[in-house]
Amino acid sequence: MNGNPSREISLVGLPERTKGEVEIARPPLLPSHITLSSISRIVFSILSTPMGKWWKWTISITSSLAVVSFLTMVYVISTGIGVWGNQSPVVWGWPIVDFVFWIGIGHAGTLISAILLLSRQKWRNAVNRAAEASAIFAVASGAIFPAIHIGRQWMGWYLFPVPWSAGIWQNLRAALMWDVFAVLTYLTVSLLYWYLGMIPDFATLREKEKNPFKKRLWAILSLGWLGSASQWIHYEMGYLCLAGILTPLVLSVHSFVSCDFASTILPGWHATIFPPYFGVGAIFGGFAMILVLLIPSRALIPKLKELILDEHINQMGKWLLATGSMVGYVYLIELFTAWYSANPYERYAFLNRIKGPYFWAFWSMLFCNSIAPQFLWIKSIRGNPLSLFFVALLANVGMWLERFVIIIISLHRDFLPSSWRIYVPTIIDVLLYVGSIGLFLTLFLLFLRFLPSVAMFEVKTLVHPPLKHKNIPLFSSGEEHKMQEELALASNFSTLSGQKDDSMTPEKGKDLYGIGAEFSSPELLCRAAEKLKLLGFRQFELYSPYPFHELSEVGTLKKSWVSRIVLLGGIVGFFLALILVSTISLPRPSLLKPMLSSSLLSLFYPLVVQGKPYFSLPTFIPIFFELTALFASFGAFFGILFCGGLFKFYHPLFSWKRYNDRGMDDGFFLVVKKTDPLFSSNLYSMLFRLGASGVDPIAEY
Repeated sequence: MNGNPSREISLVGLPERTKGEVEIARPPLLPSHITLSSISRIVFSILSTPMGKWWKWTISITSSLAVVSFLTMVYVISTGIGVWGNQSPVVWGWPIVDFVFWIGIGHAGTLISAILLLSRQKWRNAVNRAAEASAIFAVASGAIFPAIHIGRQWMGWYLFPVPWSAGIWQNLRAALMWDVFAVLTYLTVSLLYWYLGMIPDFATLREKEKNPFKKRLWAILSLGWLGSASQWIHYEMGYLCLAGILTPLVLSVHSFVSCDFASTILPGWHATIFPPYFGVGAIFGGFAMILVLLIPSRALIPKLKELILDEHINQMGKWLLATGSMVGYVYLIELFTAWYSANPYERYAFLNRIKGPYFWAFWSMLFCNSIAPQFLWIKSIRGNPLSLFFVALLANVGMWLERFVIIIISLHRDFLPSSWRIYVPTIIDVLLYVGSIGLFLTLFLLFLRFLPSVAMFEVKTLVHPPLKHKNIPLFSSGEEHKMQEELALASNFSTLSGQKDDSMTPEKGKDLYGIGAEFSSPELLCRAAEKLKLLGFRQFELYSPYPFHELSEVGTLKKSWVSRIVLLGGIVGFFLALILVSTISLPRPSLLKPMLSSSLLSLFYPLVVQGKPYFSLPTFIPIFFELTALFASFGAFFGILFCGGLFKFYHPLFSWKRYNDRGMDDGFFLVVKKTDPLFSSNLYSMLFRLGASGVDPIAEY
């Protein structure tokens, strides 16, 4: 790279790795013609141009199904859940099957976005936004069913820990209450993570948008994001903390859902393998759903193929193969455990699955989830989007059948043969499920049309080459001393004569905020910042459309306080949970009786469950974990907002034309503030000598 490289950096993909003397080139993650500006242009064109007739027809169908679902919900609520096919002994029918199915779908979105971020998997950058969206939409679709299943929905606030509602507390030892905390926490944290990831992209759209209303909307949603080095440091720290919080949430949510079943004594449910079983199956089904969504999206929106390549689809196909193999292994372990236990009821439950009246569901599940994914060992099948789509579609069908097998088949024949009967769903069950699919697809189609479906700033990091200037001296012989003398002379001259350089004069009637310089590459920007620091400058800021490691190294801010705020939020959540479970578990202290009113005394509601002590720590661990994770996530989100100086919708840089044109697109900028002690009239020419392609005064607002 020469002293003044082109703005359009051509390096794509990942660096090569070596094994002995043989170089192993990694597959590129971007086409060779993709540049920083073209990434923004592609995503913006998807949002600004009509989708075509296919989108109108598709969303008309899916929204109609969503309306049918809404009308069906109104009918169920107004009539009663007796219109479902639920009966004794199948007291849990299709609604719970659908609930567990949709909650599982939401897991892969978090896996791709959070766990792969922690493991530094670059291929996630182009697909994580769509995965996060599918996770949120799936959880929203799944939350419909327990909301209806509670019966009297207008009394749903009884679920919340407010003792004055009925004079009693909820039983936080129950797995069903763990579900409430787990699902709501997962949904809240996923929403925060999703929105946080779009803030820099909203700032990019704010620059490119010409429509005044949309421009103002993107400006509000971007919260005044500038892309400064200090903002990126806080952002990356908070984003990483949220990813770290979401990682155990992926494992916890479905583990707690599985406890609804595993904590019973019913054969087919009472199994310690259920938490990892449900978790692996959820990730498998989630990856399948993302493939089912992205493969048609790439075909219908050709511009997506420039950012979401066949390599991304191939990587997700490998994950589908891996998780499908794990699911098959769990099926075998489950059958082996039933046989090895020598429990006749457990053995019969699994024989009933294999050759009972619902044998077709069991064998279809086994084929879709365990046998069909094995075809992905063949590279030609895994690399063909059509065949991979078909396998992923079978996996989604199989995961729904798995929940049907676990719930329906385990229930329809209980310990009393006289109560055995065949479960038959009603048309209401079918309409609710089909309507939930319509709602999910409608939300995803709206997402494709109105929000950036690809994380622009994350994809831009794939274009960023490693900077290789560490061994190059910053200054030639005597250059540093000469610049320091020039700064001193310029500063003394300005102080003695009171004269100003016309080049540093802002618009008439406005005070000077600082001097801004544009650089053509991140390498030149970092070298200029290093030189300014060496000369003694401290009041300056760097601006980039995406984060990279060297940006934080040469910036003036070295550490972020966001991690401490996250820790503080987690501590607050932990002690809030401690107070919550203590007051509902311990007897009323005799010392407090004369000091508290009768309403406050109702806080203490001791409940003996199965002979356990009043304060049974293991049964409260889910509540501790969920509230700690929830408040730690709030700490990460609001820590980024306040430490990064967001919620400021005007900044002097917004009046600088160079920044407004390319600040969050492909521009690299350095701004020296007027408050710097070395600020002088000679700074204008010095920035040009440091490699700037343009230098302008920036006015205060």
